[in-house]
Amino acid sequence: MSQRTLSSAGAPGLAGLKVGHHTDGRRPTGCTVVLCEEGAIAGVDVRGAAPGTRETDLLRPDNLVERVHAVLLAGGSAFGLDAAGGVMRWLEERGIGLPVGPVRVPIVPAAVLFDLWVGDGHIRPDAAAGYAACEAADAGAIAQGSVGAGSGALVGKLFGIAHAMKGGIGSASLTVDGVTVAALVAVNAVGDIIDPATGRLLAGARSADGRSLIGSTDAMVRGQGPSQLVAGGATTIGVVATDAVLTKAQAHKLATLSHDGLARCIDPVHTMTDGDTMFALATGRSGRTPHLTWLGALAARVTTAAVLNAITQAQGLPGWPSASEWSASGDATEAAR
Repeated sequence: MSQRTLSSAGAPGLAGLKVGHHTDGRRPTGCTVVLCEEGAIAGVDVRGAAPGTRETDLLRPDNLVERVHAVLLAGGSAFGLDAAGGVMRWLEERGIGLPVGPVRVPIVPAAVLFDLWVGDGHIRPDAAAGYAACEAADAGAIAQGSVGAGSGALVGKLFGIAHAMKGGIGSASLTVDGVTVAALVAVNAVGDIIDPATGRLLAGARSADGRSLIGSTDAMVRGQGPSQLVAGGATTIGVVATDAVLTKAQAHKLATLSHDGLARCIDPVHTMTDGDTMFALATGRSGRTPHLTWLGALAARVTTAAVLNAITQAQGLPGWPSASEWSASGDATEAAR
C-alpha cells in the first residue's frame, strides 16, 4: 500500500479547496472559511446538543442541493453566523453559486462556537469578517492555533470557565493509495483534550490552585460534579475533506465517521452544552471511490490529529494558559486515569 506520512504541520489543503482565516484585532475572535469555488459534494453531522448552524438541513441526503461553494467556521456564538453573508457576497461577486432563475445563489453552510467569554462579547465576526476570510484564502499551508475561528476558543470548561485552558484551530492530512483526506477543526470543547497515543492529558479543567489537571470525567466518577453548566458555552466544529468521489449520502456518512476522531481525544464530548458539528466535503478530483469504511477510518485519524494540533499550536491568554505554556511551566499535566 502506497502511503504518505500524516501531515500535521499546517497541512496543505486539497486541490480545489482554499482555506482563509480572519482574526479580529480587537479581541480574540474570528472566522475561518473553506472555499470550494468549483463546488463540492457535502454532508454534515451535528452531535452536540447546543449547535449554532446554518444550511445544515439543506445537506440532508434526501434534500435537493448536493454541492456547496464554501463552509464557514466562526466564533461569536449565534451572532457569528452573520459572517456567512460576507462569504456569500464574495462568491456572488465572482459569479459563483447555484443557478436559480436570474441569479446564482452561493451555498454556504456554517457552524459557530461560543467564544464570548473572552474580552468584549459584543465584538463578533460579521459579514465583513467573512468577506475578509475569503480574501485571505489560498491553497497553501494552513495557519494553526489561535487564529480565525480558534482565536477565542477554550477547553476544559466543565468545572467553570476560570479553570479552562486555551483551545484553537488545527489541521492535518493523510494520503493513501492516491486518495487524500484532510481535516480542519476549531476546538472549543467543554471537555479535556487527551493524546490517545499515550493517554496523557494535554489540556483541560485545572484544579482549584491552578497547578494540575483534574481529569473532568474522572472527577465526576469520584463524585465531584460541576456546580453549574452554561448551555451552549462551548462547541467543537470542523470540516473533513477528501478528493474521493462520493455521493451526498456518503459525504453525510463521512461526516459521521469523522466524529470518531473527536471522541478519541475529547473527554467528555458531544455534551448537552457543546454544539459539536462536522462537515464533510468531497471534490472527486482523485477519480477514486474507496470503500467508505476505509475512508472513514482515515477521516477519524486526521480529525484527531487536527484536534491535537489545535491544542499544541495555541497561544495562551491571560488567565487561560495554552498546553505548550503549561508543559513548559513544569505544572502537573496528568491526572490519575
